[in-house]
Amino acid sequence: MKTAALLNLETAEQTLERPIDRTEDCIAQAKAQGLRYVTDAKPGFARKKRGKHFIFFDTHGQRIRDEATIQRIRKLAIPPAYTHVWICPHANGHMQATGFDARGRKQYRYHPEWRNFREANKFSHILAFGDVLPRLRAVTAQHMLQRGLSREKVLATVVSLLEKTLIRIGNDEYARTNQSYGLTTLRHKHVDVTGATIRFRFKGKSGKEWNLKLNDRRIARVVKACADIPGQELFKYVDENGTVRDVTSGDVNDYLKSVTGEVFTAKDFRTWTGTVLAAIALQEYASYDSAAQAKKNVVAAIEHVSKKLGNTPTVCRKSYIHPQIIDAYMDGSLIAQISGEIDHSLQLQYEKLTPEEILVLAFLKQRLNPS
Repeated sequence: MKTAALLNLETAEQTLERPIDRTEDCIAQAKAQGLRYVTDAKPGFARKKRGKHFIFFDTHGQRIRDEATIQRIRKLAIPPAYTHVWICPHANGHMQATGFDARGRKQYRYHPEWRNFREANKFSHILAFGDVLPRLRAVTAQHMLQRGLSREKVLATVVSLLEKTLIRIGNDEYARTNQSYGLTTLRHKHVDVTGATIRFRFKGKSGKEWNLKLNDRRIARVVKACADIPGQELFKYVDENGTVRDVTSGDVNDYLKSVTGEVFTAKDFRTWTGTVLAAIALQEYASYDSAAQAKKNVVAAIEHVSKKLGNTPTVCRKSYIHPQIIDAYMDGSLIAQISGEIDHSLQLQYEKLTPEEILVLAFLKQRLNPS
């Protein structure tokens, strides 16, 4: 299996998107963990500096003197520099505090039980994502055939780029305050289109420099048409009234939900691709003589995938490679299960997936849902 079957790019620097979940799902998930789903849109506790320390006030503006509550707040270790700090009034709130750091970025402090739950379930979307990916690819291809620069056509193009390059969606605040960019905040100067070739050069999140090339004539035509429209932002569409509008990250998330019926984000693309690439890489180390050698092979495979994703090997393994891939390799069952012939019914069902993707999806379904 070839990596090129999944990605056609030279280099990439990617960063993590914070997942967006439906509120009703989060409420149910929090309740199942014995927690209370909260939002900082509701009144919370506040803090005020007095001398070298902070004192805290309840939702009625009264100073908090209960020692247990004060200890709970202090254990959150909210940095002194944070501003607009909101503290959850409930000890079992799934989110315990929010605030803004020195660079104006919103930061979060979660309940330990919620963190543990999210950590254990961060790969829970992968089967659902694999199932809807053929439909997503088919619909985006259809939308890209539309005339002009309709909303659906431009958003389909952005989603196609999201999958092919794994560039983060982008955030207006980061672009404004840090001059760091993602797909929806790219400027004209960040992209060059020559024929079927698109060259991206820009500073991404955390100051990482992107320099990558994509060859795709269909996408290149849309990007070139967007670039020909005056305005600061690169990606724009023309609404039904003829008004030119900038594409936002919210537009992309809404589009993904409208096509798939589920809530997926850029991280799901990265997790899917990282998992498949890991399986491909481990096939290059089909045999090993000892557990120690197998571990070395895993390290080498993860390092290979991390370069494709633009993360450190540690982050790559923890966040973007499903642990069942590594576990199966270590117990000797992976290679046989992802190297066989593909059942004809699966080929028909997942015709928009590559052979590698079909085999990995079938493997994960068997491991995660053996019944």
